[in-house]
Amino acid sequence: MPRESYDVRALRSKAIASLRAGVVAFNGLDDDARMTRVLLHLQHSFEMLLKAGLLATGDTAVFDRKKRMAIGMETCVKRCQQQAGIKLTDEEAGTIRVLDNLRDGEQHWHQVVEEGLLYLHSRAAVTLFDDLLYRIWGLRLAEHIPARVLPISAEPPQGLDLLVDQEFERIAGLLKPGRRATAEAKGRARALLATEALSDPDAVEISESDVNRVVKGIREGKAREQVFPKLNGVASSTAGEGLTVEVRFVKKDGLPVTFTTEAAGDAAAIREVDLEKKFHMGPYDLADKSGINRTRAVGLRRHLGLDEDDDHYSHTFKFGSQSHRRYSNNALTAMREAKKTVDIESVWLAHRTLPSNYKMPQPACDQPGCVDSKSRRS
Repeated sequence: MPRESYDVRALRSKAIASLRAGVVAFNGLDDDARMTRVLLHLQHSFEMLLKAGLLATGDTAVFDRKKRMAIGMETCVKRCQQQAGIKLTDEEAGTIRVLDNLRDGEQHWHQVVEEGLLYLHSRAAVTLFDDLLYRIWGLRLAEHIPARVLPISAEPPQGLDLLVDQEFERIAGLLKPGRRATAEAKGRARALLATEALSDPDAVEISESDVNRVVKGIREGKAREQVFPKLNGVASSTAGEGLTVEVRFVKKDGLPVTFTTEAAGDAAAIREVDLEKKFHMGPYDLADKSGINRTRAVGLRRHLGLDEDDDHYSHTFKFGSQSHRRYSNNALTAMREAKKTVDIESVWLAHRTLPSNYKMPQPACDQPGCVDSKSRRS
């Protein structure tokens, strides 16, 4: 086994240290700032772990050349979903994104995460951390943290569906006339909005308009499935018991989620998405990152239909009289996968277009289609 670089060892050590600090904070007796400490440390532990994993598996570009600083959590997650040797699943990526969302809400504003939900997310984080340690390095978390200090709850872990339903009922109760508890209701709504990242990779930012939309929908008496439709597609899977319990989030059949720019529809179910962040690549960026010649990439895009899907692969932004098509990470994944099985040159020949100034050659007069001077006069 090749000797690990200092950066890999340092980042992995920081990751384990932050996880230990998060676990200690979770089990601590002091409630002051407990939530903040737990979320800050757990989120930091995964950012360090993912960067260490990228370096260990050959992806050395952990610095943004334009910003001249280390890449952020979301970039790490996307890279790790594609990097051989890591291959984060959608469910695993969602687990990390929820932690990132909750940490963001805790650090920059305020929120209320019910104890059952905090335990479920914390235990899922420990389970995933152990999975990644073993997947990348063949190590186990038990070698660094004794089981006796892992997140412990006096209550048995409950399913995500039940916890979300209970929290929804609490929010509805806080919003009843005369309660004067809208601020706390909003804090709890932020935690559920953060949890939507389990099923939607674009739910990485929570705007105040999203929170207000949730409050308005609940006050109008809308059901949980209408207000938080993206939570209908995820559940938790629990194995083991006591100190050895393992929690993972899994996807299940739920309501389809689509993008819309129309005002029609159930406003309570509409989540604002920054399309510029989702569709962040131009055609040249897409070609370069997929490792395909820019000209040939045009043919492959047409072959895959990437220019025809504004919900998943691409979106056209209009600025006055100009239109610019931008592409998402879904398009990049499709290009990279197609590159493994598709003959790029054949695709290009089949889908290329002729230049605008190209003139078709005229056939000779002894060939079909010839129009000579006599036939034109007649």
